[in-house]
Amino acid sequence: MNIVFNQFLGNSPKWFKLTILTFLVLCYPLTLALGKTVMGWAFIAMFIMTLALALKCYPLQSGGLLGLAILLLGLTSPETVWHEIEANLKVILLLVFMVSFIYFMKPLLIFIFGKILLKVKNKLVLSLIFSFSAAFLSAFLDALTVTAVLITVFVALYGVYERVHSSIHVDYDHNDEYDRQQLGGDTLAEFRAFIRSLVMHGAVGTALGGVCTTVGEPQNLLIAEKLGWNFVTFAVNMSHVTVPVFIAGIFTLVIVELTKTFGFGAKLDTGVREILKNYLNEEDEKRTAKDKYGLVIQGISGVLLILGLAFHVMEVGLIGLSLLVLVTSLTGITDEHQIGKAFEESLPFVSLLVIFFVVVGMIHDLHLFKPVIDWVLAMPFEQQPKAFFLANGILSAISDNVFVATVYINEVKAAFDSGAITREHFDTLAVAINTGTNIPSVATPNGQAAFLFLLTSALAPVIRLGYVRMVTMALPYTVILTAVGYFAQ
Repeated sequence: MNIVFNQFLGNSPKWFKLTILTFLVLCYPLTLALGKTVMGWAFIAMFIMTLALALKCYPLQSGGLLGLAILLLGLTSPETVWHEIEANLKVILLLVFMVSFIYFMKPLLIFIFGKILLKVKNKLVLSLIFSFSAAFLSAFLDALTVTAVLITVFVALYGVYERVHSSIHVDYDHNDEYDRQQLGGDTLAEFRAFIRSLVMHGAVGTALGGVCTTVGEPQNLLIAEKLGWNFVTFAVNMSHVTVPVFIAGIFTLVIVELTKTFGFGAKLDTGVREILKNYLNEEDEKRTAKDKYGLVIQGISGVLLILGLAFHVMEVGLIGLSLLVLVTSLTGITDEHQIGKAFEESLPFVSLLVIFFVVVGMIHDLHLFKPVIDWVLAMPFEQQPKAFFLANGILSAISDNVFVATVYINEVKAAFDSGAITREHFDTLAVAINTGTNIPSVATPNGQAAFLFLLTSALAPVIRLGYVRMVTMALPYTVILTAVGYFAQ
């Protein structure tokens, strides 16, 4: 039996394997007995469990089994899943091509961020730089792209420390005690904590900036199109919520760093700093004319990326593909296997995202969120903005903010078209929907694709960033940002 368990669910705990397989065996009679709605919520809870154990077993297998069970039980249909894929094709292509393009920017990213890490010795200032940079770039580019940059940078820097500090090959599945004996113990743990804090500040920063403009998150553009708002109009109409929330986010960063709570506050050890400094100095010394040329091409590609995304010259995924072709062809990377490595990071997550669309399709077909929507729409007009904000936030945290925003904005647009609400009230509710799906959804990796991408990335296991730890570190941000966003409606 253990062989079967391990074959299907990898190294996840035995109790989890038993729970998943028992549930799958009993799901048909349970569906008949409890009804599709109850089973739908049960599948949502189980899928969240697969994400929570992402460090033990990649969610594609366990979550995929749940997705197959959902389809076999008729809780959704292949047609609905395909519709969800079509609706999110922009996000899929972004992950396939943009993340792969970022892979070829690694030398430049290490050069830039390595210098920043070494020159800025104050951890609070460094955290502010990462948060501000992530927020600014997300507002004008895309949160997923910025997250991919953060992941690439920190995976590379962690790899530098590991290679230089130890000559052995470390198995990431080994426990912390093994790592402590082989790689410097407390120093390694502190370095992991240092990276975790910076990457989480950056991830929350993508949400702070992403909520502000039409290009920050996929649902922002959808909402703007429904209301006929351009880039500037959207930013101005959101500002009475987004500006106080951004200030609150910076305030939260300062508090958690100074108090060293919720997993923040770790500093870069002087020994690790010296290792990184020596490595970067050696890289500078042995950099050839060809290497410098490569950095120039990558720099030009980075500028073209910013311009392309800022002016939205084409869809984000197509921009990524165009720049991938440009940077590889101009730097002489023509071998198929070299190019193939760039796709290794994104494709497993794309596969997981398609499985996630099965769950989203089930939510759509079973109308699991409809009672909440009806309850909010039945409230008095003056209470609806705050209620929409909270309802969107809660539902986004357990499912997907793009899906939730799509459902809510369509319902509100239908109410406006029927004459049930005024244009002014429509605008107010649109602000509540956008901020509600973007701000409270930082609570869990489920809510935002950028957070889920971080959780399932190559960086998460090496810095021990699991689901529970991610939720814990996001908690102060969640509470404070949600409170400020609620009262700003």
